[in-house]
Amino acid sequence: MLDDDEFAAWLRLLETPELGRAGARRLLAAFGSPVAVFEAGPAALGELVGASVVRSLGKTPPEFAERLAAARNWRHGGPGRRIVTLGAAGYPALLLQAADPPLLLYLLGDPALLGTPAIAVVGSRNPSAQGADNARAFAAALAAEGYTIVSGLALGIDGAAHEGALAAAGKTLAVVGTGLDIVYPGRHRDLARRIEASGLMLSEYPPGTPPRGMNFPQRNRLIAGLASATLVVEAALRSGSLITARLAVEAGREVFAVPGSIHAPQSRGCHALIRQGALLVESAAEIVAELRQQRPAAAPVAPVADPEPVDAVLDALGNDPTSLDALLARTGWSTPALAARLLELELEGRLARLPGGLYQRRGIA
Repeated sequence: MLDDDEFAAWLRLLETPELGRAGARRLLAAFGSPVAVFEAGPAALGELVGASVVRSLGKTPPEFAERLAAARNWRHGGPGRRIVTLGAAGYPALLLQAADPPLLLYLLGDPALLGTPAIAVVGSRNPSAQGADNARAFAAALAAEGYTIVSGLALGIDGAAHEGALAAAGKTLAVVGTGLDIVYPGRHRDLARRIEASGLMLSEYPPGTPPRGMNFPQRNRLIAGLASATLVVEAALRSGSLITARLAVEAGREVFAVPGSIHAPQSRGCHALIRQGALLVESAAEIVAELRQQRPAAAPVAPVADPEPVDAVLDALGNDPTSLDALLARTGWSTPALAARLLELELEGRLARLPGGLYQRRGIA
């Protein structure tokens, strides 16, 4: 059990200006603990870090007392709150294998999830309706198979993945880029509380840390590091999701990608990943089979069933985003009749209305 004095030494080590995580790990490897680092003399420290860092180690970091008090207050402020140090019992084994494991992990919820098989599900903050549906469906199916769904609590695909896991009564782990006393984005406050109640919230940042742009790419390495595989549902060519996928590859983890429309910007990142070697998947079952290294058994031949009636509008819509004018031309319907049917299909959840007057079919992956 980490006592308050030990925690103060860990936090002070991380807060030391110019040291960084790599320098801190170098000192810990040499001296064994943060307390021993601060007890070491300048000569011994100088063999491992520069003179300016040695001077910083001899001084209390600015505003350290306030940050330490905030972290201690959070730690002792309620149930389910834990702090795990690098190398301690309970530190996730998969994360130890990553290139840049954090020195401290703040946990809120069920720490047992860190020892469960996990799959990261990530993607665009501005997904298509179909992309959000796919994220929920994949996450629900994977959670039902016993995998913990790891994501970043962001808007879009992240939130849909967490929701899908919870809807399946499965487990989900949210890795955030703030202190655990802050929910970002604010509209996910209820989702965060639900994850805290039945899953796990995790951060490497001490309580009181606000959302900063630099924190979120750093957060992505933990999402990739905590999972045995990463699934990218939708992603633009320049996105944090592709950073997560690259980090997963560098850690020797499998990367899966869901293909999409060639006309959708949100699909281009997934298509790029597939060209680079990510496995194209159309169902959660394909991911499970790949991770279990099993060949899917041949499906029995099913009796031929009567075909379901074809909806003329959905048939005309196809699988790509389509304009009203194109649908009028394909169906030959009048504008009022087509508009009425489009509204019915939207209310039934079978299509989505997109920006720019486009419509897209929705389905379950």
